Amino acid sequence: MELFKRLFPSPDIPESPAPGIYHRMLIEGVGAPHRFHLRLDPDQSAVLIVDAAVVLHLNPTAAEHAFYMIQGLDDRQAAEIIANRYRVSLFQALEDQRRLRDQILTLASTPDLDPVVYLGMERQDPTKFRAQVPYRLDCALTYRIDASGTIDPLARERVDSELDRDAWISILESAWNFGIPHVTFTGGEPTLRDDLPELVAHAEKLGQVTGLMTDGQRLADPVFLEQLDQAGLDHILIVYDPGNPMTVQGLKAALSTEIFTAVHLLIKPGEGISSPTWQEMAHLGVSAISISTLGSSHEQLKELEAVRGEAADRGFDLIWDLPAPYGENNPVRAELESEQSITAQPWLYVEPDGDVLPAQGVNRILGNALRDPWEKIWGLIRDA
Repeated sequence: MELFKRLFPSPDIPESPAPGIYHRMLIEGVGAPHRFHLRLDPDQSAVLIVDAAVVLHLNPTAAEHAFYMIQGLDDRQAAEIIANRYRVSLFQALEDQRRLRDQILTLASTPDLDPVVYLGMERQDPTKFRAQVPYRLDCALTYRIDASGTIDPLARERVDSELDRDAWISILESAWNFGIPHVTFTGGEPTLRDDLPELVAHAEKLGQVTGLMTDGQRLADPVFLEQLDQAGLDHILIVYDPGNPMTVQGLKAALSTEIFTAVHLLIKPGEGISSPTWQEMAHLGVSAISISTLGSSHEQLKELEAVRGEAADRGFDLIWDLPAPYGENNPVRAELESEQSITAQPWLYVEPDGDVLPAQGVNRILGNALRDPWEKIWGLIRDA
């Protein structure tokens, strides 16, 4: 009978799920309910957002399994559709459905989690494909770098204004409606904006995963850090300066929360990372780091590879999917070696005045997030 079904599938098999955004609040057992947003792309890949806290990238088969889960089908019902459509055994389809459900629910219940996870597929270089919709929006709230209002000298000189809270809320809402699941707040120093907790809370209410890139100093203020935590901030990337006691104090405070916290190391030419710095990070409890250089010469890229190897040898997880800070000499992450690869990356960058760039430091304005539709802005990247 099983073989017969595989050779002669039922004519009542539902059509493949249509591209779009699907939402469901799922209650499993006696645990807390989990909020799911599933975005199915025309190429049949998908992004699943769990509790506005983690982004799961799914291959087409995993995406269809997740779709039936969100539609409320039980494992058996979903497996029967999969088995008939793809002519696999019901046993295999049921095993796959249960495994994916268990993986998703485990991730949903795991605190302090890397905000970007890949399920049902091999890890892929995000610069090798054209996403239908950006996976992430990096929002530079300000180019100020200190409380006195000093502007980052490496920021674009023509940006002399900042959008207010309402304008940023409008951008967050339009980005969510377009299907962008992940936003990070950066700068400059974004914690100089007192409305940062409000922006985080609004993005979380929409369903977006939210992150923060900071020097960490204001995180030493327990009241401000608690505001961010209560607002629903999902991850923090601290640009680590071991010589700054406020940065170290802020890092300690962030690591004491359930917010996923990673450290960014900026490698200066010929310096690498000192042994005391590695030891201090380990002592503080840092588990995840990202790395970039101030340039992209052959020597600097070799140094970058050496530091990556040492990080792995010392047991640190390497984070690739979060933004890097502004640097010198075309300040983009060092692994992006050409303009072509930059325009292929699946995220966008919004400056403090709303102008949209392919990435931080790439002086090509694609449009303005307040005036131009995202379809038009992203089309300049996707269709390039």
